[in-house]
Amino acid sequence: MTERPAQRTPNRQLAALIAEAGFSNAGLARRVDQLGLEHGLDLRYDKTSVTRWLRGQQPRGTTPALIAEVFTRRLGRRLTAQDLGLDACAPVYAGLEFAGTPEEAIDIVGGLWRKDSGSHAELRKIAFTPAGLVVPSRDWLIGRADEKVARSEPTARVPVQGRSAPRPAAPQQPASAPLVAAPAQLLPGPAAVPRQRGQGGDRGGDRGLGQRVTGGDISALRSVGELFRTLDDRYGGGHARQALVRYLEHECEPMLRGAYSEQTGRRLFGAAADLTRLAGWTSFDIAAHGLAQRYFVQALRLSQAAGDRAYGSFVLVTMSRQAVYLGHGREAVQLARVAQQGVGTGAPAVVQALLHSAEARGHGVLGEVRASTAALVRAERALEAAKSGDEVPHWARFFDEAQLADEFGHCHRDLQQFRAAAQHAERSLQLRPAAHARSRVFCRVVLASARLGLGELDQACQLAAEAAGQAAEMRSVRALEYVRDFERRLEPYKDAAPARTYRDKVSALG
Repeated sequence: MTERPAQRTPNRQLAALIAEAGFSNAGLARRVDQLGLEHGLDLRYDKTSVTRWLRGQQPRGTTPALIAEVFTRRLGRRLTAQDLGLDACAPVYAGLEFAGTPEEAIDIVGGLWRKDSGSHAELRKIAFTPAGLVVPSRDWLIGRADEKVARSEPTARVPVQGRSAPRPAAPQQPASAPLVAAPAQLLPGPAAVPRQRGQGGDRGGDRGLGQRVTGGDISALRSVGELFRTLDDRYGGGHARQALVRYLEHECEPMLRGAYSEQTGRRLFGAAADLTRLAGWTSFDIAAHGLAQRYFVQALRLSQAAGDRAYGSFVLVTMSRQAVYLGHGREAVQLARVAQQGVGTGAPAVVQALLHSAEARGHGVLGEVRASTAALVRAERALEAAKSGDEVPHWARFFDEAQLADEFGHCHRDLQQFRAAAQHAERSLQLRPAAHARSRVFCRVVLASARLGLGELDQACQLAAEAAGQAAEMRSVRALEYVRDFERRLEPYKDAAPARTYRDKVSALG
């Protein structure tokens, strides 16, 4: 990779850490290259590269963060690029770290929000890395709960040697809770999120300083989450993703850097985790898979700060679903099992059903019939055990009979059990409300694929054409990819009349 011209000052910080870690120059270069490969980067550094760094040259791009992560893993303490005497870099690697403290978690996720809210297209092109799932899920599973998240004084971000560091902010009067538009007022045009605590273009931690976070603030965060969830369900993740990220940057981060009690802080971190997971979900829906993965990791860490193990399991299930979509069945199964282990048997029955269904999807992608069927049976029994009066977390309420039937349909399709897939997909469509438009598109394509597998070409093409028309009205790469998957399955029948009619209908969509 291209290096900056050499500086005259030798990098003594890096030299000291190399000695402490016991690396040779070649050994350090090799580890940086290996870590780069985990993230889809072909770096090809060698001992000469390390010699140049020691003489004062600054590696560009993602390399400083990768070098810092190599030392973090070796020495067992969090180190940044600046700790190594290296310049900060764009957060291409950043975001996969599972922070050691709540304060560090705020710094990491805040940096991700700020970078993503700008016009940094490269952030949305980062590759998904299966290896990046291991450390966060492990650290969540075995990590200890944060002892304290309360803040007696707000903090601001100020630059310190090229990075931001917290400092106490001048106290101000508590801010009132923001007003949030109700979901019933949603229109298919671009979402407008009300601004609060100051207007204008000032950034993240530089606005709203001194605020004491209230219960009204947290209620507002929850309401905004419902608004964006509704937009996502109806119109796809690309519809209002950027508005959500800007909201996180301009409204949520100042709250996290505000002042709050222990109880309020836990609730605040929980709301921030929910919005961050949703930002990842919408990124996933537009095929920004590496970025989505980073949001999920940070949502997992925020859920730990919230002290909410059940929500952490939901984040892991979300990560498992992304792995399924990308064809990483083994990783999907492992994530689902970590989620199950993390909450034990004390979670509500609906949550247990959700976790088992995620495992079933992973086994389905792998073609493991017995394991997938067994997990589906556990999910079905768990949902049957749920009682109408049970307290169910708000994030798990979507998992009902329609969703379970959808999971069955997907699994049976992946296992090429097409008659069962069709039966369950039809049931899901009968039960699923129209508001869940994208989920209905997915399920309709599953039904079309099942009908195709059964040799029912006319009906399969009709169903798929309907789904294609609905997908065309959304900003969802996933919805379009479902349709493309059907078209790949249709290829052997391309000369048949129903297939030609299907292509004509889809072409007319523009």
